Amino acid sequence: MKTGVLGAICLAVLCVILSLGLWPFHAPRNAVTWIGDSDGLAFGRYATVWSEGSFDLTPRESAGWSAELRVHAEPWHYSTLLSFFDPGNHDRFELRQSITDLEVDMGNRRLYVDDVLRHKPVFVTVTSGNRGTSVYINGVLAKSAPQLHVPVKALRGRLIVGDAPREPDSFRGRIRGLAIYGSELTAGQVSQHYATWTSSGKPAMAGDECRVALYLFNERAGRIVHNAIKPGVDLIIPETYAVVDKWVLHAFWNEFEMSRSYWSAVLKNIVGFVPVGFWFFPFLAACKVRRAALWTVVAGFSISVTIEVLQAFLPTRDSGTTDMITNTLGTWLGVACYQTVVPIMRRWFPSL
Repeated sequence: MKTGVLGAICLAVLCVILSLGLWPFHAPRNAVTWIGDSDGLAFGRYATVWSEGSFDLTPRESAGWSAELRVHAEPWHYSTLLSFFDPGNHDRFELRQSITDLEVDMGNRRLYVDDVLRHKPVFVTVTSGNRGTSVYINGVLAKSAPQLHVPVKALRGRLIVGDAPREPDSFRGRIRGLAIYGSELTAGQVSQHYATWTSSGKPAMAGDECRVALYLFNERAGRIVHNAIKPGVDLIIPETYAVVDKWVLHAFWNEFEMSRSYWSAVLKNIVGFVPVGFWFFPFLAACKVRRAALWTVVAGFSISVTIEVLQAFLPTRDSGTTDMITNTLGTWLGVACYQTVVPIMRRWFPSL
């Protein structure tokens, strides 16, 4: 094949890869809208809401904490429902959706409640304190971990609703109410709250529950969701989608996780760069470049680094080092594929 044709193919491969890696090239409009005919917010593909101020729960350590959320999730997604971000806080708490499961994510520890996020609204309560960590669904205990305690300081910093703090992980569905307490609610209180949330749209709260935040999502217009308990930590709906403190070249050892979504992304990144190796190698070889295979792999790595650096400025894309490794591996596989397949094809079809 002529060098000019190979060069054109390489250029086309490069354009396709850059387009796939950097699309949509800008920060899209924040896909958060008021439901309209009832209280609540609807979250789309790229959606986020965050607090104007920061939380700093400072009750007695024995008091624990609780969070309530009225949610109607679209199933079959991986997303973050609720999270907190403080750059100096190493304790982590995120409430996540994993397909149809509910996940309490504490970094290296996770608690799952199976098959609760389907095509129906649910009332989720998470409590943590001296009795461990418990998850209630519609006022009924669904999962309990007596030895697992999430410290109160994990709920410190900026509250983020419907997304993760360091990477795009938008929730899809509807959120109709959110409450946070500086105490570990009892099973009786959880059941009572579920009944009053369901009947009147808000909890009937007693004075000993250390109320911290209550968002009823009843404004139905505007870009502010007011905290009915404490001014200064209202929720803001940004006009354009953004990530609060986006990772830049996130370390691969921190990105790693044993999940289907992770390994699916790894496979896609390897396969996606096979054409780079398959076409850049013969082009460089036709150009009489010494060690064409090595320079092809270097080119694949360079393309990947460029994409990952640019992705740091795009809120809808992840910027991580795992992709640099998998993309480089895919380029090498493309070279190996060309070196293996093409000689066989030429034996079968001498005119190639």
